[in-house]
Amino acid sequence: MIYYAAAGPERELTKDDVREALKNALSAFMTKKRVLIIPPDITRMHSGAGMITELLWEQLGKKVKDILPALGTHMPMEKKELTKMFGTVPLSLFREHRWRTDIDELGRIPSSFISEVTGGKLDFDYPVQVNRLLTAGGHDLIISVGQVVPHEVTGMANYNKNIFVGCGGSEAINKSHFIGAVHGIENILGTVDNPVRAVLNEASAMAANILPLLYVLTVVSPDQEGSLKIRGLYVGDDIECFRQAATLSAMVNFTTLPGRLRKVVVWLDPEEYKSTWLGNKSIYRTRMAIADNGELLVLAPGVKTFGEDPAIDRLIRRYGYRTTPEILTLVEENDDLNENLSAAAHLIHGSTENRFRVTYAPGHLTRDETESVGYSYGEVKALINRYNPLGLQTGLHAAADGEEFYFISNPATGLWKTVE
Repeated sequence: MIYYAAAGPERELTKDDVREALKNALSAFMTKKRVLIIPPDITRMHSGAGMITELLWEQLGKKVKDILPALGTHMPMEKKELTKMFGTVPLSLFREHRWRTDIDELGRIPSSFISEVTGGKLDFDYPVQVNRLLTAGGHDLIISVGQVVPHEVTGMANYNKNIFVGCGGSEAINKSHFIGAVHGIENILGTVDNPVRAVLNEASAMAANILPLLYVLTVVSPDQEGSLKIRGLYVGDDIECFRQAATLSAMVNFTTLPGRLRKVVVWLDPEEYKSTWLGNKSIYRTRMAIADNGELLVLAPGVKTFGEDPAIDRLIRRYGYRTTPEILTLVEENDDLNENLSAAAHLIHGSTENRFRVTYAPGHLTRDETESVGYSYGEVKALINRYNPLGLQTGLHAAADGEEFYFISNPATGLWKTVE
């Protein structure tokens, strides 16, 4: 059921609009006494979820007992990040999702289902896992907050991904990522119906009578000056609010270009992107727009690691970003990679499949480190001086010497592809 929906490709929902919308939607839940809010983490700073979480806390007050950012495998949020994203919400309400340990399993999706949705490519069973705070916290309402936008693993981000991956356990995260990688990132990106989403929808059905879920979903896109605006807000307890949000996202977050680009330059905000695990959105979201033998230049002054998790960081350093056949072979031959399929999926997603070149200009990784994982290395200060990312808006530009390039100010805001 949808409790509230307001949307339009030119619409700009203000904080007051969102406040009133939440007030109207929550009127159906005023008898609830113990509320858990699940927002995204700092890597989704621009989703509007921080403001929405603060407004939910203002309206629900002491009924909000816990707030659990859906970290997935990401680094835990620091206090300054919590304050920056969630404003006046008391820090005492926030809990850390420990994806390797704090997990309850609700059941398992049989291997026959996985085989069916993957066309026989995979046949393992799948655990429906969530942080035990969702099952044992005594909450009578769980509000999942987040943005629907193109995503490399689930096609479109959020909805039940926030629950079963963002708050999932190691096995669920590994297998969901690997299903997407085997299906092919360019077959997944921007789609609503795909093997990964089919698995998550099956998980939702299994958890329907266990988790009292309500979803608050946004769609966000920049205006002509580059300022991000909330174009859509949807509140509901089933897949319909996600489908409506995905329809709007396809209208405002997809950029279709007439032809392939020879040079793409992507800026990664140093406060948001500190690893290639996150920074490789620059590769995911542009790969369908880059020409064969073209170049992607990633300006990444904040990047200091490969993985968000130390164990995954070691795997990325050991194996590097290789082609799909190479990684699949390495998974078969190496237990450490086989036991961390999300890392294997990430290595596949971060590969160009030898079609174009990636030049990374990180602020804190050395040339040897960068080149050891399969990327070319760029001097970040010199390249920032050349391309002046803080003075550019997304679109076509030319450098002082006439070099043409396509600039993207934040790869997390959309998906770039060609008409082909």
